[in-house]
Amino acid sequence: MSKLTAAKEPRRRVNPIKELWRNKFLYFLALPAMVYTFIFSYLSLPYIAIAFEKFNYKTGIFSQFVGLKNFEYFFKSSWAWTITRNTLIINILFLVIGTVCAVALAIILNEVSAKGFLKASQSAMLFPYFISWVIVSYMLQGILGTENGLINNIIVSMGGERVNFYSQPSYWYPILLILNIWKTTGYNAIVYLAAITGIDEGLYEAAYIDGATRWKRIRYITLPLLTPTICILTLMSVGRIFYGDFGMMYAIIRDNSSLMPIAEVIDTYVYRTFKNTGDPSLSMAVSLYQSIVGFILVFTSNWIVRRKFPEGALF
Repeated sequence: MSKLTAAKEPRRRVNPIKELWRNKFLYFLALPAMVYTFIFSYLSLPYIAIAFEKFNYKTGIFSQFVGLKNFEYFFKSSWAWTITRNTLIINILFLVIGTVCAVALAIILNEVSAKGFLKASQSAMLFPYFISWVIVSYMLQGILGTENGLINNIIVSMGGERVNFYSQPSYWYPILLILNIWKTTGYNAIVYLAAITGIDEGLYEAAYIDGATRWKRIRYITLPLLTPTICILTLMSVGRIFYGDFGMMYAIIRDNSSLMPIAEVIDTYVYRTFKNTGDPSLSMAVSLYQSIVGFILVFTSNWIVRRKFPEGALF
């Protein structure tokens, strides 16, 4: 008895002109982002050549070719391992603990039934995201300052001695983590909350009828259906794990040499290198190293996720 095989339907060709016209308003809204990406991500690609040259402002990208000497200068310096380690540690802390906090906050907000309280809470949680890191640095100075800081005043009032937080690196990984969570968790939770609200309510109702408690509904319905979103956003973050938050690190640490051994990241190092040497070739070499490692990380992570959990892969 012969087996019947169903022929696959041929994929219809989409006319690009009709597609553009049909969704013209959507493409118009995306136009600024597309132009920005084209200018700063594609037109700037030829300038990568600067990393392999001894840059001269008169000849531009046609300067003298020196091969890998700029990379050699960086990797032989004492800062190469330090800034790589700092960037990885800080970003891994931000990624792992920040994701856990954002998911937890989204689940908590989803369980709140009082609409007025929910709106007020969301507004309060979003507010820190829109505060400049420069303003945050002055707020932090008011809390941690040696002479007039709030914490030191409390310590003195309890009979203790003032602590100079800005000269002791051991305090700063927790401090930076707390600042990042305070500033970004409310904003990041919005994406997860949107994914949760898209889950079919019928699943929760069926589970409730079967006697599932609130915690079991979260564990067996919310978290499994939220996992693809978590994976995709995590993969996108892994691609930038070698990129420190320049605005945060420079505004808070500034030029404090006591904290640089644990808080100097690749982005601030690139800026300081160019500011101190005036040589864009060295800065470009470090930036290219940063981009290549980020590229490898995101493809490796996506390959692992695609093998273990295909629904959460980016491509």
